[in-house]
Amino acid sequence: MIINMIPKETGLRPLAFRRFRCVVPSTNLPRISSGLNSFSGSIPKSRFAFSSILAPLQVIEFMRKMKKRYPDTHFDFHAHNDYDLAVSNVLAAVLSGVKGLHTTINGLGERAGNAPLASVQAILKDHFNAITNIDESRLNDVSRVVESYSGIVIPANKPIVGENVFTQVAGVHADGDNKSNLYCNDLLPERFGRIREYALGKTSGKANIRKNLESLGLELDEESMRKVTERIIELGDKKELVTQEDLPYIISDVLKHDGMNNKVKLKSYFVTLAHGLKPMATLSVEIDGQIHEESSSGDGQYDAFVRALRKIYKVTLGRKFPMLINYAVSIPPGGRTDAFVQTVITWSFGEKVFRTRGLDADQTEAAIKATIKMLNIIEEY
Repeated sequence: MIINMIPKETGLRPLAFRRFRCVVPSTNLPRISSGLNSFSGSIPKSRFAFSSILAPLQVIEFMRKMKKRYPDTHFDFHAHNDYDLAVSNVLAAVLSGVKGLHTTINGLGERAGNAPLASVQAILKDHFNAITNIDESRLNDVSRVVESYSGIVIPANKPIVGENVFTQVAGVHADGDNKSNLYCNDLLPERFGRIREYALGKTSGKANIRKNLESLGLELDEESMRKVTERIIELGDKKELVTQEDLPYIISDVLKHDGMNNKVKLKSYFVTLAHGLKPMATLSVEIDGQIHEESSSGDGQYDAFVRALRKIYKVTLGRKFPMLINYAVSIPPGGRTDAFVQTVITWSFGEKVFRTRGLDADQTEAAIKATIKMLNIIEEY
């Protein structure tokens, strides 16, 4: 047996399970589980309840009967999410006296998956006052690592670890945060190693914009705030996502002043694409008032553009150049071939990871806009 192959010096203790599925009439459960009593040896024993189709009230009924029949037995509960009830069933099992819970990072598992660890941990602590050895501040980091290795993207609205769950969209919510945190609860983003964000778009109010301006150390008078708010709502109606990094550009465009003083300005560029030849890019860029020109080939037009830029920064200027770690392109729902293209690029620079966005009818142009935004952001570091 595999359990006999584990060296004692490792300190690991195998745990033997008798697994039963909670899909049979409850009157049959004691008979099905009685076989565990004949399992001999010094290995710890546990009954392992497996649920995929039960509702929470059925879990409570079944598990209480099992706990009553075997009061000294440790029960583990393993829930699948076929009916989107995995978390609810886990909590029902806890109410029934179950002490062992099987969860997975991001809810990954067979078919619809299993109960996600982050959600179960938050509910156990907040609603059951349960004590675990889980460091909640690391849940988001672990979630991202698993997302990266599994290739399964976390839904933006997934509780605790989703990208949008700590983002206030409606202006009324941001206003509430300004008024003694009217809408706050126990699910504080800092608890999970995250921060509160305030979305900018067609539902934005002045409170959302002020929160983002505060983070940037900027302040506007009421008239300027009104103009910027109108522009952000206008952009939101066009499906463009507006980020905190976009705000200085929007302010500069709306208020028609040069106070932003971008240190990096793209003066001109030329890209080519020909059958049988590698794409080429030639560009002219102004950095701190000095013009630099460079050319390069690449695996695509944008790749050639970035390679030319990298030459300027690394070879000519002897400076570091951020690493591109993710590149995503999208168009508005129902968009045609002439629709705007939104390019979202994630960069890594030192210990900081950030995103920039570009919007244009041409995908390469959108990516180039996002890249120039990135260069101006790193100038502030």
